[in-house]
Amino acid sequence: MLRNLFGKKDKDKEEKEIVLFAPVSGKVIPLEEVNDPVFSEKMMGDGLAVDPDEGEVRAPCDAAVIQVFPTKHAIGLKTKNGAEILIHIGLDTVNMKGEGFEAYVKEGDTVKRGQKLVSFDTSLIREKAASTVIPIIITNGELVQNIEKTSQSAAVSNETSFLTVTMK
Repeated sequence: MLRNLFGKKDKDKEEKEIVLFAPVSGKVIPLEEVNDPVFSEKMMGDGLAVDPDEGEVRAPCDAAVIQVFPTKHAIGLKTKNGAEILIHIGLDTVNMKGEGFEAYVKEGDTVKRGQKLVSFDTSLIREKAASTVIPIIITNGELVQNIEKTSQSAAVSNETSFLTVTMK
């Protein structure tokens, strides 16, 4: 009986908690340091950002694709525990109208951790947008109990444990 009780708590924790791995390699930046108040003031939610070393974003975990912006500069995912993730490639990149971006998934797709989501031209973003920095945000924070952020200063795509999200 005790084993069942303790086992259930572990199972409940597993169902509420999910580890997100870095979707891109690069320098990890606290959200508060992102040069855009929408992200730095956490208007859309909490998370971290990455200044990318490469032009490829991968799925941080197994998830459903709930949104691919028409301009392909941002993608929304939903995890099995209900966390909603926004990966926003660059700052002011919406103004590029999709130029320099290629999406490999569409709304309704189910993706596996490490699967390529979007590729982007970092040189073109540097030329035409404010920044290449990629905020990774949990957008449904009202359902989140805790977000544990990596303390590492550099992230390796699909290897670095980036955010651990525990739902209520």
